[in-house]
Amino acid sequence: MEKKSGNGFVLFAIGLIFTFLVLIGTGISIIQYGRIDEKRPCDVAIVLGAGTYNGEISAVYRERINHGIWLWENGYADYLIFTGGYGEGSNMADSAAARAYALSQGVPGEYIYIEEASTITEENFSESKKLMDEYGWQTALVVSDPLHMKRAMLMAKDYGVEGYSSPTPTTMYRSLKTKIPFLIREEFYYIGYSVIRLFV
Repeated sequence: MEKKSGNGFVLFAIGLIFTFLVLIGTGISIIQYGRIDEKRPCDVAIVLGAGTYNGEISAVYRERINHGIWLWENGYADYLIFTGGYGEGSNMADSAAARAYALSQGVPGEYIYIEEASTITEENFSESKKLMDEYGWQTALVVSDPLHMKRAMLMAKDYGVEGYSSPTPTTMYRSLKTKIPFLIREEFYYIGYSVIRLFV
C-alpha cells in the first residue's frame, strides 16, 4: 500500500510540474507573440470587437478601432471591417457603434464594413471571412490587444483568413493589475482552443 501511495504522489507531482511548465511556457509565448507587428499593405483590417453598450464604445474597443483607423490612414489597409454583434441589453451592435465612431473620426463610409452577427472571437473571423469572400479580399491585418493576438491569429488561420498580426500599441491593459487577469484568461482559452481544434 505504501509503495502504491508513493507512486501516486510521484505521478501527481510530475503532473503538477508539467502543468506549471505548460502554463509558464504558454504565458511567455502569448506575451512574446503580442510584441510582433506584421503590418503590411493588405486588402482590409479586421478589428476584433471588445464591447459596447447602447452605442457607448468600451475603452478597450476604442483603442482597437483607433489602430484600425491608423492602419487605413497610413495605407496599410484599403478597407476596415468592424466586428461584433449585440451584447446583452444593448440595442446597437458593437460593430455599428464602431462604424459610427470611425465616421466621427473622418473615415468615409464607403471604406467601412461591419458584421453584426458575432458574439465571440471565432465568430468575428467566420463572419469577416464571409465579407472577404463576398468582396474578393485576399489579405487582412488583424487588430486586437497584444495579449489576445496569439489566439486570434490561430483562429484566423483556422477560418481561412490570410491574416497578419497588428496589435494595438495603445492597449488599455497596461498595469499588472489588468494584464495578469487578461493573460491568465488568454492562457486557458488558448490551451482550451488548441485542444478542441484537434478534434473538430
